[in-house]
Amino acid sequence: MSLPNPATTTLLLGGRVHSPAAPDATAMAVADGTVVWVGQDSVGRALHPDAEVIDLDGAFVAPAFVDAHVHATSAGLLYSGLDLTGCRTLGQCLDLVRAYAAEHPGVLIWGHGWEEVNWAEGRPPTRAELDEAAGGAPVYLSRIDVHSALVTTALLHRAPGARDADGWSEQGPLARAAHHHVRRAAKESLTTAQRQQAQRLFLKHAASLGVAAVHECAGPDISSPEDLTDLLRLSAAGDVPQVFGYWGEAGGLAVAKELGATGVAGDLFVDGALGSRTAALCEPYTDDPSTSGALYLDADAVAEHLIACTRAGVQGGFHVIGDRAVAQVVAGFAKAENVVGAAALAARHHRLEHLEMVTAEQAARLAGWGVIASMQPLFDDAWGGTDRAYAQRLGLPRGAQLNPFATVAAAGMVLAFGSDVPVTPVDPWATVRAAVYHRTEGLGISPRAAFTAHTRGGWRAAGIQDGISGTLQPGAPATYAVWSAGELVVAAPDEKVQRWSTDPRSRVPALPRLDADAELPRCLRTVLRGRTIHHIEEDRR
Repeated sequence: MSLPNPATTTLLLGGRVHSPAAPDATAMAVADGTVVWVGQDSVGRALHPDAEVIDLDGAFVAPAFVDAHVHATSAGLLYSGLDLTGCRTLGQCLDLVRAYAAEHPGVLIWGHGWEEVNWAEGRPPTRAELDEAAGGAPVYLSRIDVHSALVTTALLHRAPGARDADGWSEQGPLARAAHHHVRRAAKESLTTAQRQQAQRLFLKHAASLGVAAVHECAGPDISSPEDLTDLLRLSAAGDVPQVFGYWGEAGGLAVAKELGATGVAGDLFVDGALGSRTAALCEPYTDDPSTSGALYLDADAVAEHLIACTRAGVQGGFHVIGDRAVAQVVAGFAKAENVVGAAALAARHHRLEHLEMVTAEQAARLAGWGVIASMQPLFDDAWGGTDRAYAQRLGLPRGAQLNPFATVAAAGMVLAFGSDVPVTPVDPWATVRAAVYHRTEGLGISPRAAFTAHTRGGWRAAGIQDGISGTLQPGAPATYAVWSAGELVVAAPDEKVQRWSTDPRSRVPALPRLDADAELPRCLRTVLRGRTIHHIEEDRR
């Protein structure tokens, strides 16, 4: 297959094009990186007789996905390092460390993905057990939520401040500030070449899944200025997805500007994570009543950051998960409103990452301030419902009410979906499906709303408010993916709108089936503003 040159006109024919301008479109023309026409094949041939033609052979063409929350280097290190996401027992975890250390002597072992909740032993390895398995090597193994980690004594020698920091444990996982110390030491042990290789590996992988842009959530506690600079430079080369960089640091306006960050937002931690029992709760954890989590920023600190960002004309935001943390954020917005006004706040489109324990009343107030909800549906798929990790940590009914996409959408907040990779994988169609089929009835949203949140919503969350980015219609950037897909359907929420929704005059474009027994689409090509960043030679269904 020839790859289109963005400076020439390309005519895609014989497909199924997802476009609000023409829901029954089979063809699309692209020139100079912009969609210039959508419609039927015969008309397209007449209008663009000299165009380079690509025969889609029935493939599905849709706006490319945007992953609104990633950690590129950590994700790439998972692909090239020690993957513990499939571990089922403590013993298996140690065996994998032992084997990796034997195959890679003398190097830092970077691993990720252990989750002890369902292990038969009910606990992670101790430091002594990990030291023995690693044979003296420095080891950093992040938990699945990346808010705590197992480390060896050899790595602790490189992070002496961890022993005196909050979250220190003599034998168990390190959390809170102690975790930040050892994570920084592990990152500093990587060479520049290793980091850059991991970043490129991740971006190419994302492109292969129909992702044309990602939001990198960087910050002093999880990466480094150099890490973000390298990633943005790699993105500018043009053969990988576009990267919007966020720098999550209170008082970090100057640093963010110097780095070329989109905003001072992302993982600016108000609290931690539920899996590591560091998400800040109003009531104690059900499976450990001795703790209610960790609150890193209060309402005053939240307000201070919002006021500074708003006055500077910069998008700000926070990582917030637990209900106590959400309450502090809402109170902080109210305090900021008293200083800069609601209109000024709303104009900046500040964002919140995760927002897992938000009420309808809180969502309505946040919507009034123009706040964008950056959420991860695969969290609910992995840990939601009545019998999984959230229910174990929080009990019922509290543990089954997290990630209420329907509540957030009904309040009028803009939704932007992402993966938080490496916490959950980049898997856009599975993400859309998870948002539709929430494990708790009534909290999911329609396929159309979920798809919009993972496409157009991602551009809006990055400050692109042109009304057409993330769609395929004349004048929109030619950022799209071509998919091998089966039957397309228009799903209606109930019988009252079924007839209207399936009528082409409704202007509702169809989507692939997303129910549990449906095979999800396979990406054949990903295009960013007219330039192909991923393709496979087989472009036939």
